[in-house]
Amino acid sequence: MADDKTEIPYGTLDLLILKTLETMGPMHGYGVARRIEQVSENLLTLNQGSIYPALIRLTQKGWIRTTPGVSETKRKVKFYSLTRAGKKQLGVEIARWETATAVVARFLETPS
Repeated sequence: MADDKTEIPYGTLDLLILKTLETMGPMHGYGVARRIEQVSENLLTLNQGSIYPALIRLTQKGWIRTTPGVSETKRKVKFYSLTRAGKKQLGVEIARWETATAVVARFLETPS
């Protein structure tokens, strides 16, 4: 079988990061990316060029915060955690996702 990795639909990476941090607690960027891949059963692939710009953007919006720390491999890393504003935004992002998927589902259910 071919390698069928799926790209994350535009606009959903923020939702996945916020939900991961809500579920798992503080994590470093590499850990967030690997957790998203794990939950997707490796159907999604995240690289540094997508995860770190998203983490920076979410930090700038005040939805996550960074704390310096040390990784399992003894490297200096930033740990990311959800802020109160981020928890509120997660609810907004979930509602947007549910609305968008409901609209698409209507089209898929419509007979040709």
